[in-house]
Amino acid sequence: MEHPRQRQLLYLGLLTLGLVAPWLGVYTVYLMTLYCFAIFACAFNLLLGFGGMLSFGHAAFFGLSSYVTGWLITSLGSSTIVSILGGVVASCLLSVVFGYIAIRRSGIYFAMITLALSQIVYFVCLEASFTGGENGLQGVHRGSILGLDMAQDSVMYYFVLFCLCAVFLAIERIIESPFGQVLKAIRENETRAESLGYFVNTHKLIVFVMSATLAGFAGSLKCLVLSFATLSDVVQSTSGEVILMTMLGGAGTLLGPVVGSAVVVTLQNTLADKVGSWVNVIIGAIFVLCVLVFRKGIVGEILAYLKRKER
Repeated sequence: MEHPRQRQLLYLGLLTLGLVAPWLGVYTVYLMTLYCFAIFACAFNLLLGFGGMLSFGHAAFFGLSSYVTGWLITSLGSSTIVSILGGVVASCLLSVVFGYIAIRRSGIYFAMITLALSQIVYFVCLEASFTGGENGLQGVHRGSILGLDMAQDSVMYYFVLFCLCAVFLAIERIIESPFGQVLKAIRENETRAESLGYFVNTHKLIVFVMSATLAGFAGSLKCLVLSFATLSDVVQSTSGEVILMTMLGGAGTLLGPVVGSAVVVTLQNTLADKVGSWVNVIIGAIFVLCVLVFRKGIVGEILAYLKRKER
């Protein structure tokens, strides 16, 4: 949506819907889980949609932050804010190491390197004593933030909604900044961007770290919302899910990852009890259908239609 006025009205409408959703009887834990994965997908979209880099291992940062946050609370008794920051910092530091290794390659080689590195994190979480192994970390208390009792679902809900809005606006600002414009240029033609004097690898490393740090933030919030951290947070299929969410909603669009997250999380919550593991087959079929019919994703196709209509 090119017109700022229309975009602002759309954002305001979505924010209003989010504010009143609990009063409409919608299950708040479901919504909070959706918001956490929306933050995760928005972070991944920053790397894929605007940076042009496909990572198969973003669950490493999501899951590591979840584990660190849970461990700080359950083992050290740290405050909620300190625990969240600890998880985010851990993901940030890990992404610097992984990014420095991975950005030296591009395309499928970059994707496979991130996959291999993420598997290292998975096996560490599986074998390390502080992670609880296959049982994970249970009974993670939400604590309080600025005197607000996060144990109350209503309070936690508005905090997670605020975090989603803050991350969304931050990513929008990054994309519209000079750095974001250079990032788009690198995505379109890396060789040309380098010939213009831009430090391509530096920009790629920065956006990789940004994306991973925000993904870690989503993992910390998810740990608090559900009060546990498990191997499902760091397993490779979670990386696949965030790719699905981003592509389904529309990579390279701001609202696409949010829409994709809403579709996938809603289908998982609605169909899991009815069809069991077949829910993954249904989601996969929907994804294939969207790839064939809506190649730009749901939001991408809507934006393309509006542009054609304006012409």
